[in-house]
Amino acid sequence: MLEHLPNLLAPKFFVLYAFVASAMYIHYRGRIRHRFYRQLTDHSTFMAPYNVLMYFFSAVPNRPYVDVKEFPELKKLTDNWQMVREEAMQLFDEGHIRAAAKYNDLGFNSFYRRGWKRFYVKWYDDPLPSAVALCPKTAALVQSIPSVNAAMFTLLPPGGDLGKHRDPFAGSLRYHLGLSTPNSEKCRIFVDGEPYHWRDGEAVIFDETFIHWAENKTDQTRVILFCDVERPLTSRIMATINHWYEATVIRASQTENMAGDHVGVLNKIFSFAYYARLPAKALKRKSKLAYYSAKWLVLGGLLYWIFI
Repeated sequence: MLEHLPNLLAPKFFVLYAFVASAMYIHYRGRIRHRFYRQLTDHSTFMAPYNVLMYFFSAVPNRPYVDVKEFPELKKLTDNWQMVREEAMQLFDEGHIRAAAKYNDLGFNSFYRRGWKRFYVKWYDDPLPSAVALCPKTAALVQSIPSVNAAMFTLLPPGGDLGKHRDPFAGSLRYHLGLSTPNSEKCRIFVDGEPYHWRDGEAVIFDETFIHWAENKTDQTRVILFCDVERPLTSRIMATINHWYEATVIRASQTENMAGDHVGVLNKIFSFAYYARLPAKALKRKSKLAYYSAKWLVLGGLLYWIFI
């Protein structure tokens, strides 16, 4: 009978053990965490092995907030914040900071129902054609800083909020520069439970793979410059791997502000996958028990097929 049992020392099981260990590390990292069953299927769990390597080789402290002084090159942004604000507010006044018109923004699709809006300047590539046309000074500024991989203007309206979430990719850090904000503690972000409220002309950097959430309990719209900044690493090999991942996988999640901008292959797939998921969403509304039973049956079957 024992000969029919799987060899738990087989290489494929060591892959499983490493995955489980890294996923558990992600779950217990920080003071705030998701419920276990939510974390189990969260996208940050599937990125856990990669992210643990990013933390291990990080050249900056693995804390919720990172001192802006660790990135002296970003001073160019704060030095020019009024120019950046001028272009941002012109986009805002003309209605260009908005939700995606199609289901082709997998990274931020869930934010739109909460009032959050954006205008992409660049996304792990050269600035978008629409950004070059509509905010040329900001596009040139962010492109002149090699560590800035992505940039966008984002808006959170009065009463808007973003629920607790982790971003899936630890190869970058998140930079926010206040442009037109309430300058109030009632408009703030929490990173691992630590609050920060945006102020005009001031910048903050945080690790977006800690659980974070945001709220605007004022009567004023919050507009900021939102950037992904390259995480400094102590290993050249890991830095090369991270650059490759950004240039292939993350860049493939590029999307458009308007017609003529490039849409990456992942977002093209997402637009089809969204509609394919509608029957599952309908089942969830009808019966959560049936939905989660089917979900765990599929996941369990997949694991059995791979490892048994």
